Amino acid sequence: MNLANKITLARILLVPVVMVFLLTLNEMLAVFMFILAAITDGLDGYIARKNRLVTNMGKFLDPLADKLLISAVLIALVQMQRLDAWMATIIISREFAVTGLRLVGAADGQVIAASGMGKLKTVMQIVAISLLIVNNFPFSLLAIPMADIAIWLAVILTVVSGVEYFVKNWSVLQKAG
Repeated sequence: MNLANKITLARILLVPVVMVFLLTLNEMLAVFMFILAAITDGLDGYIARKNRLVTNMGKFLDPLADKLLISAVLIALVQMQRLDAWMATIIISREFAVTGLRLVGAADGQVIAASGMGKLKTVMQIVAISLLIVNNFPFSLLAIPMADIAIWLAVILTVVSGVEYFVKNWSVLQKAG
């Protein structure tokens, strides 16, 4: 197993750690571990590409790690009543829909790469989720609903990027149908 895949595996192993801290209301440790896990997403990809360590295992583990981390935390935030279920549903549904699109493409030998909008969506989701984990701190001290603003932006970017993927890759679905 190469370094990039080990980092991805570490991200998967961080998911239950984040959840334990989140559900025991140790918010600062939860957000620290969540951000650490999120940073590894860019790091493993950078290392894999730079060192030509891209593997089928990495192609499988990386999106799995992303989906596990984001989905688990969103579901916990819904349970904690810090996030509306419909918002979590939109974000999680888009992630699985795009993954399905990529699988259809891959079956035909096509790689559907991440778009700029998809990357922006990911950053906004990380910011929004981080703010929700810490219950809008420090903005709550100033009565600024930054977590609400960030999650709305994340949902909007999630929808826009999802539509973008399907519009740009409609031919993949037509070819498979």
